[in-house]
Amino acid sequence: MNGRHIAFWIVFFVAFLICKRFIPWFGSLPGDIEIRKENLYVALPIVSCLLLSIVLSLLASIIRRF
Repeated sequence: MNGRHIAFWIVFFVAFLICKRFIPWFGSLPGDIEIRKENLYVALPIVSCLLLSIVLSLLASIIRRF
């Protein structure tokens, strides 16, 4: 992995943590994967990220038109 991949994953996880804190339903939608074991917690907010991507894409599209 080069530096760009590492930077991408760091930004992804920081954005996830920020969204999880300020948007309580983020990561809790049907289709989001959450694995909890004794010393392990893995969250894969697939549906939440898709929804966020659609909203941000629509917002960017509206902003570009004006």
